[in-house]
Amino acid sequence: MSDRTIQQIEDVVIKFAGDSGDGMQLTGTQFSNNTALIGNDLSTFPDFPAEIRAPQGTLPGVSGFQLHFSSNRIFTPGDACDVLVAMNAAALKANLKGLKKGGIIIANTDGFDAKNLRLANYPDGVNPLEDGSLANYQLHTMDVTKMTREALKESPLGMKEKDRAKNMFVLGFLYWLYDRDMDSTVNFLTDKFGKKPDILDSNLKVLQAGYNFAETVEAFASRFKVEKARMEPGTYRSITGNTALSYGLVAAGQQSGLPIFLGTYPITPASDILHELSKYKNFGIRTFQAEDEIAGIASAIGASYGGHMGITTTSGPGVALKGEAMGLAVMLEIPLLIIDIQRGGPSTGLPTKTEQSDLLQAYYGRNGECPMPVVAAATPSDCFNMAFEAFKLSVQHMTPVILLSDGYIANGAEPWRFPKQADLPKIEVKFKKGLAEDEETFLPYQRDENLVRPWAVPGTPGLEHRIGGLEKQNITGNVSYDPENHQLMVKIRQEKVDKIADHIPLQDIEVGPEKGKVLVLGWGSTFGAIKSAVIELLAEGHEVAHAHIRYLRPFPRNLEEILHSYDHVLIPEINNGQLIKIIREQFLIPAKGYNKIMGVPITKGELVEKIRELL
Repeated sequence: MSDRTIQQIEDVVIKFAGDSGDGMQLTGTQFSNNTALIGNDLSTFPDFPAEIRAPQGTLPGVSGFQLHFSSNRIFTPGDACDVLVAMNAAALKANLKGLKKGGIIIANTDGFDAKNLRLANYPDGVNPLEDGSLANYQLHTMDVTKMTREALKESPLGMKEKDRAKNMFVLGFLYWLYDRDMDSTVNFLTDKFGKKPDILDSNLKVLQAGYNFAETVEAFASRFKVEKARMEPGTYRSITGNTALSYGLVAAGQQSGLPIFLGTYPITPASDILHELSKYKNFGIRTFQAEDEIAGIASAIGASYGGHMGITTTSGPGVALKGEAMGLAVMLEIPLLIIDIQRGGPSTGLPTKTEQSDLLQAYYGRNGECPMPVVAAATPSDCFNMAFEAFKLSVQHMTPVILLSDGYIANGAEPWRFPKQADLPKIEVKFKKGLAEDEETFLPYQRDENLVRPWAVPGTPGLEHRIGGLEKQNITGNVSYDPENHQLMVKIRQEKVDKIADHIPLQDIEVGPEKGKVLVLGWGSTFGAIKSAVIELLAEGHEVAHAHIRYLRPFPRNLEEILHSYDHVLIPEINNGQLIKIIREQFLIPAKGYNKIMGVPITKGELVEKIRELL
């Protein structure tokens, strides 16, 4: 049956879902990498439980991976799925509402036995694969577990180890269905299990078995093919936000000539940055896993004081713990990069779910008047650019900088056209080398035209000076309790941050007219949904535009002018309304909000509906 027709389609959304031990994240990642190599545009959304080993077969234990790939440019992982791969009853129940009517369900029958149905809270005697409740979908059932074991009947592995390969059966099946070769996954498995020949052999056999089964089963009248996307020429790879962010830091270190020190404490969803940067000692990067969040940032402050670039990574709960030390870094006026990969809160909240709920914390979450620049990445690949930019601003303006990402961007993936080193700007670093001829003593708070103080490395002859958390006298840096001096220093620290607006790009319009009826203003991970919604409405002839803010403090100089160019401003956020408070306060704009606080991204369809209301 391998001569079946191949049907050309423009785009597909697949959701892989199963128990957290079923390997759905690995399956989705492998299919994504294969998709990137083919040249499709893609966007992914991994969604997994907070527990390391969630209760098997239950709804809270479902792990999912959504992948949208297309021959056109896309910006979201898709509102609804064309294909749902359900490894058990709980996976079907948790994800059925997200499947398009008429969509394809590929169900593993072994995951729908009496025990799994009971764990998924189906009534006694009810099996959705058999009761006709899925009549509106194209249902395809297969006993993945049984066929995996059959393929490995001669393997010396135990049954538990054999069953771990069943995700490869599903992957092989889908490679056939979408007319793919399997080389990328074969190479991945060979690299991963090359020293464990029995495990390598079992995975390869099951991968091929899934492919062969799809070739012989007659359920599908045709295969599907999505052509390469029409994208700007260059070399691309699939990249997640945390990996791109790590590469941006490596690149900034190289372009500045500064050694990097990462002092941090593991926390979901930021830990991948520590794992990734620990691989690059050859680029002068030192990583230190501290005993807690406070020790992490304190060690990074020490590194910056000593002439390195200090970086610390965390999520919302860690930012709270780091608050006092961040105030110290503001008082010292040294470079420091605080990277916050946001998640659902407050407290421990939703550790593996996404949220944009730390913007007000980044703005105001420290004692005293403690201003810090804040920037945010918009997409996984944009994490590279904004990490590089945050590093540059911190070094050149002698200030701590907060870089905001979130779980959706951090774990999601998209194609990245990576730059050549020659195309990246140099980051100029100015160390104070010694006293000038007209200087009798070093003045640590003597400032340049941007109000930036000199960076003096301890041990440099003649540059002995005192720094610390107590208020400083202007210019001399001596401890001062003088009221007028304190007010002056507070104003200077704020003005220094405000002056950064002269060194960042003007705000641009992503798509749409420069004047019109509705401006959809976004920040962070709402980028894809907003852009997709606005493009759809522009095609219908509506006067709607999209602007996305990457520089949140200070704002670009022309932002106010842009805001006044539209009848309505809509600000979608994955929080209870944070940017909207700042915009209303600073620009007196009657902006309207659209807020979703469910641990999942805003969809294009939701936004289209909301924008239509304003139109």
